[in-house]
Amino acid sequence: MRLADDEKAMRDGAEGPAVAAAMDLLIRYGEALGAERLCDTRNVAGTMTQPSPIKATLVREGGWNKAFATINLDSDEEFDIPHMRVPTCQLQHGFSDDALGVAPYPASMVELQADAESFYGAHGVNILATCTPYQVGNLPVRGEHCAWMESSAVVYANSVLGARTNCEGGASTGAASLTGKIPCWGNHLSENRYGTHLIESAVPVEGSLDWGMFGYFVGDIVQENRPVLVGDLRQPDLTDLKHFGAATASSGGVELYHIPGITPEAPTPEAAFGGRPAPEKIVYGEPERRAVHETLNNQGESEDVDFILLGCPHASLDQVARVARALDGRRLNPGTELWIMLPRALRVVAERNGYTESIRRAGGRVLTDSCPAMSRSAPEGTRVFATDSAKQAHYLPAILGIEAWFGTLEDCVDAAVTGKWRGELQ
Repeated sequence: MRLADDEKAMRDGAEGPAVAAAMDLLIRYGEALGAERLCDTRNVAGTMTQPSPIKATLVREGGWNKAFATINLDSDEEFDIPHMRVPTCQLQHGFSDDALGVAPYPASMVELQADAESFYGAHGVNILATCTPYQVGNLPVRGEHCAWMESSAVVYANSVLGARTNCEGGASTGAASLTGKIPCWGNHLSENRYGTHLIESAVPVEGSLDWGMFGYFVGDIVQENRPVLVGDLRQPDLTDLKHFGAATASSGGVELYHIPGITPEAPTPEAAFGGRPAPEKIVYGEPERRAVHETLNNQGESEDVDFILLGCPHASLDQVARVARALDGRRLNPGTELWIMLPRALRVVAERNGYTESIRRAGGRVLTDSCPAMSRSAPEGTRVFATDSAKQAHYLPAILGIEAWFGTLEDCVDAAVTGKWRGELQ
């Protein structure tokens, strides 16, 4: 792998041992990937403060410097971590203090996370604590090279914003934060961003339910490839594309898609395929739509619902407003809990708008920073949950061993109020 002069200097220790370890990691990583060079980045999003028993042990042994060196730099050396070289943000992590007494989550992990936030905040990490950093200030521009974790954030950055990032890990993002470098391969290269599959929807795709189901179909078909989507696609909003991308990354491993006329790198289908002939189209029709709905609901048997989860990926302000309106003048069923997960920065706005008070008055909970899948925690005794997220319907039954129902936001609120699942595909 070819190194620039500044990269050689970092490797050779000109900027200290932590930066040298970071550059060593990136060189090894890039060579394993077959990358020819590194590219510059000024936008890193990782999960440095995520609490865990392993981190707790490392912190006891040598503090947060040791935890970062071991987990984020793959190094056993002892050194101090310098200030982050480039803008870096913390993605979602464990539950914070707003979940104490609500989620069955160890208080020790909450304390560990707060301690980590203090350390990393002082070292230049912005504690956004959300899987949707683009909703709260980290909004990369088209063509910008990033180093992001979190599959739903990566597919949104690449597809909707036209930024360039692969789905990175804790070590590569940690190294990128100290060097401003990341291996230049995969989605960073223009030739790897053209479409590979043509998928046409023969049925209307409108609203987050249908965008989520369409995404689940698309991901299953293309796996890690790059679909180009045409057909009866109604104008999506942020929430629709958030649900769509998360679903493609859950049923498959999609990191980039194109919707001609909507996403920035695809003004036309021809542009999406880079001028190459389009492949034979794959049709998504009513039979496929119903089959996806059945798949997402095949882990639900009991109609008695214990738990409603909204906000995966983290809820937009519009979604919080919809929940508040749907709960207006109603009360949750005594045996059912409702959690809505959102970025902490958006909770402040939701509180000022009166949305969170409406939700709490009905008996719901407004939580930040994490989700039940990330923290592996749901209300005590949960057997059956319902969600408007294809991603959570896909993952949470396996993670927590509970049944799942999938439907619209309004279906989920109705289940929270009645304690019964009555959602049906229209």
